[in-house]
Amino acid sequence: MPVRELLARTPSRELTEWIAYEKITGPLDARLRTDIAAGIVAATVHNSQGAKRKAKPSDFLPTWFRRRKTPEEIWQDVLKANSALGGSIRPRDE
Repeated sequence: MPVRELLARTPSRELTEWIAYEKITGPLDARLRTDIAAGIVAATVHNSQGAKRKAKPSDFLPTWFRRRKTPEEIWQDVLKANSALGGSIRPRDE
């Protein structure tokens, strides 16, 4: 789907939620997740060389799996994405 059509059909709030989710979990597109396959291969090669310490595939993954962001950091990311997409924040209904 072209970007223009995506933006016309998807509300800013939903796009912002998907951006925040992807920042936590890593790329949503399975074709971009070759890092997992590469981690498996790297760990297998490492372990086949008689290393003293056995490696796991996660030892070779990018940093998005190493440290989880705090809720406040995630909220700041959501606010940045919302702003970048031209969104605004509505006051809470009380």
